[in-house]
Amino acid sequence: MNDIFDFDHIFVDADLMGRVNPVFNTAKMTLFQLSMTGDDNAKAIADKLGLTYESAQNSKSTKVPEEILLLNTIIFETRYRTIASIAKKSGYPTLVDLPCGYTPRAIEFVRQDIRYVGIDLPAAISGAGPAITSLIDEDKRDLVRFVGADATNYASLEKALEGIDGELCITTEGLLMYFNQSEVDAFCSNIARILSEHGGCWLLADPEVSMQFIVTAKVLFGECFMEAMAKMKAVSEEKSDVGIQGNSLLLTAKEGASGIQKVMDFLAAHGLKGERMVVSEHMPELSSFSNLEMKQVEAIKAAMGQCAYWKITLAKDPVKVDASMVKSHSFDAEAVYDNRTLTLCMAGRLDSINAPTVLAFWEKVSKERNIVMVNLDCAKLDYISSAGLRVLLMMYKGCPEGVRVVHASGLVKEILIQAGFDSFIQLVE
Repeated sequence: MNDIFDFDHIFVDADLMGRVNPVFNTAKMTLFQLSMTGDDNAKAIADKLGLTYESAQNSKSTKVPEEILLLNTIIFETRYRTIASIAKKSGYPTLVDLPCGYTPRAIEFVRQDIRYVGIDLPAAISGAGPAITSLIDEDKRDLVRFVGADATNYASLEKALEGIDGELCITTEGLLMYFNQSEVDAFCSNIARILSEHGGCWLLADPEVSMQFIVTAKVLFGECFMEAMAKMKAVSEEKSDVGIQGNSLLLTAKEGASGIQKVMDFLAAHGLKGERMVVSEHMPELSSFSNLEMKQVEAIKAAMGQCAYWKITLAKDPVKVDASMVKSHSFDAEAVYDNRTLTLCMAGRLDSINAPTVLAFWEKVSKERNIVMVNLDCAKLDYISSAGLRVLLMMYKGCPEGVRVVHASGLVKEILIQAGFDSFIQLVE
């Protein structure tokens, strides 16, 4: 009956991190599309990583048509260059790119003596960090830091910013569509706490991204734009192995002014204030426009007058941050195998940082022992993210008699129910 969860002998490789967090694959799509606009830094990074059109764009079963690639490239270049322009004009001494993906933003910002902190999933950082740093002049490398972290885990974000003085400009692009509601709540609470400690702003590209895709697709494809949107969504979901979700920070095309107010209210509940920055008023000239007719370029620029990115700061009278969303007890786990049942007790947070370790343990122990059921004691588990849910799903698929969750806290239980896990996993008080 001894504990068999041995942290010292659990090995986590890059492949396993990728299976827990496959969403980082979409960042490779963005890098390759930037390289196709003629961005020399993006090309150099893609070459360092050995990326090809096939590996970066196509999903397991879908080849990306050229017209969809063009749509994605226009949207991603608009987002990338416009957010960068706004960030530079903000005048803050440090840019925190969250998630940083594989883009060359670090190279561009340190050339202007702006400190750069790139934060992303460990699976992405393990490849992006060394590749990008190698392309930065040696006398500028002390301005660059790449850190693997989980956006919902305040302790990991705090560690990533350790020793950084002065105000911050935090940028977030293309992340929130993959977040469930609990993750968005935790992320906003973390941002509020970071801004309260450092000052600065948060530039968020995601709330109106669906509108940007729609208005651009209408210009490119006319009445067939919905078919193009469906193809694009299918490829993104296959590459990330995550369904594109809805949450309180994402507007739908039908919501209009009510949706904008919904986002404002959600931010206010987290002690934050949002300001819409109309895209057409801030976007620079784009290289991808060279593939279009002049009338299409003008139509897209006009359509971007309907869309905005968001500049978010602390409210004048911020609400107190919900401690349950930002507390981060150290992760710990104990496991006992008895009578073909594995009992796993977890404490702290099961998120992108710790989920690979749990999966590595599961794959090792399930090969060594005949396990028909898993009991998960979650009495001391504070939080579970999408990465943790993915590991639970893998356990469930590998157990003939399924998985049982016992003593889950209110928040963990709510997350499991929101994700629909209560339909196939037993939840026991």
